[in-house]
Amino acid sequence: MRRPFALLAAILLTAALAVPASAADNDDGDEGFTINDPRITESSGLAASRQHPGVYWTHNDSDDGPYLYAVDGSTGDTVARLTLTGVGTPRDVEAISVGPGNRLFVADVGDNLGGTWPYVWIYELPEPQRLQDATVRATQYVVKYADGPRDAEAMVVHPRTGRVYLIDKHEDGGHLYEGPEKLSPSGDNVFKPIAPVELWATDAALSPDGQDLAVRGYFGGIHYAWNGGKLKREGRLSVPLQGQGESVTYSADGSRLLFGSEGEQSGVVSRPAPGADEDASSGGPGSRADGKGAAGGGDGDSVKVGGAVVVAVVVAALFGLGRRRRKG
Repeated sequence: MRRPFALLAAILLTAALAVPASAADNDDGDEGFTINDPRITESSGLAASRQHPGVYWTHNDSDDGPYLYAVDGSTGDTVARLTLTGVGTPRDVEAISVGPGNRLFVADVGDNLGGTWPYVWIYELPEPQRLQDATVRATQYVVKYADGPRDAEAMVVHPRTGRVYLIDKHEDGGHLYEGPEKLSPSGDNVFKPIAPVELWATDAALSPDGQDLAVRGYFGGIHYAWNGGKLKREGRLSVPLQGQGESVTYSADGSRLLFGSEGEQSGVVSRPAPGADEDASSGGPGSRADGKGAAGGGDGDSVKVGGAVVVAVVVAALFGLGRRRRKG
């Protein structure tokens, strides 16, 4: 997909800064890992399995096919690859979420043309009870927006109602879009804007109890109280500085937030979820994801390493230069 000038600079400067926990120190799979599968080069979505503790579902961004990968968080190894049938050729798969009844929802909602597709797709399928390579039939839903086509990379599914929500991706902030109460496989499913989101969103996640929404971007994140979809901003998230930060999910028990990135052997970094104990493992001192207690300025990352601060300044300068070039 189209990447901004500053992001390209960030990829070159920061790819090695966020290091996940080693598998040897990660028995439950929730403390960070490295995705080892060479087939996964553009991990763009991440979702913690409720049925298989410590397992995370992911997928490539584009140019791969209708595949989902189950990754064991304790080792970083793929334990199953699902091939989806009943759907067309995926265009730009950006997010994955687990809904009620262990249903997997896959958002093929990215728009490489900058918001010109007349419609996009969401796929739904049952999560297999056994983790092994398999072919699974999915239901395909046609999605449109009430206010016209747009690019999006974030999707959440409410863990109790099963209602699907999307967040469009815009440099100056976007909106939370609410889908129909129940998606229909026939006809169009129109998503309507219901709340502003103050971030250039690349992914989002709802807590397992449906009370908290975590939204991440390339360089920062925001914690909202869900508040029935009428979002209430609570503060910043401690988002790790990653080469191309594309995904976020709550752990199955809701105690951690895990942040993923694109790239070969990409790292998944764990942080305490908002309100979690500051001393929770692998997050390290001061890595609390509670926006009210997080360090740092604005909506950026709570970066503790001096070198990372320098990188952030350089990226910001390059971003400004890139914008002036585009305007010129």
